[in-house]
Amino acid sequence: MAECNHDCSSCSVEGCGERIVKSKQNELSNIKRIIAVLSGKGGVGKSFVTSSIASYLNRNGLKVGILDADITGPSIPKAFGIKEKAYGENNFIFPCKTPGGIEVMSANLLLDNESDPILWRGPLVGNLVKQFFEDVAWGDLDVLLIDMPPGTGDVALTTFQSLPIDDLIIVTSPQDLVSLIVTKAIKMAEMMNINILGVIENMSYLVCPKCEEKIPLFGESHLEGFAKQMNFNILGKLPLNSANTALMDKGEIEKLILPEIQPIIDRIKGE
Repeated sequence: MAECNHDCSSCSVEGCGERIVKSKQNELSNIKRIIAVLSGKGGVGKSFVTSSIASYLNRNGLKVGILDADITGPSIPKAFGIKEKAYGENNFIFPCKTPGGIEVMSANLLLDNESDPILWRGPLVGNLVKQFFEDVAWGDLDVLLIDMPPGTGDVALTTFQSLPIDDLIIVTSPQDLVSLIVTKAIKMAEMMNINILGVIENMSYLVCPKCEEKIPLFGESHLEGFAKQMNFNILGKLPLNSANTALMDKGEIEKLILPEIQPIIDRIKGE
């Protein structure tokens, strides 16, 4: 329907065959806030940002979980060095814990071999994301972060329609092309009536190890002007640092020391 805003919870149209009911928390879950982390395209470090925010929220005393909705490209377990597998009991799936106590659910935690591909079409992937919310025993969480797949395709649409998301964080990078991609992500969120908490520009600059000058490796950022034009908040800009990438590769993201993250955490907490 031309007038459909894809928010089935507020729809009054009778007999719509496309109606999707919002998922509800199960009796073993008490999640206070759900924040989705989305990038309009791949390669901007969305999972790094999700993992970093989760680590710092946890460090700030909040109970945190991550739902890895990037089913065909899951990287969250590796970032935290999780080796064990999730397990099921009494019709519930129990997530794995990171060394710091963050609850994690990911498709890789169900595979015998983490390098095996998941060769599923969109509807099956979307249903698995819903199951990770509805059937996982998340326990008491202050914040559940959803690491979304890149883009604005079928899985992102199903996730936005099905899960009771409170806020959205969009991750971008300084390239001019990204502004077009971010515009698509913003418009999608607006169509779905999801609050956009703000945008994080990752790989915004490189800090010279000798003089500490900020070098715009991918070109000058135009985020301020774009934010004014599109009326969104800038949550922060993060540097490109190979040491941070190494922590992801070694499964030690919880050891991250990145001062630029803390102001973002303060804004998420409303401080």
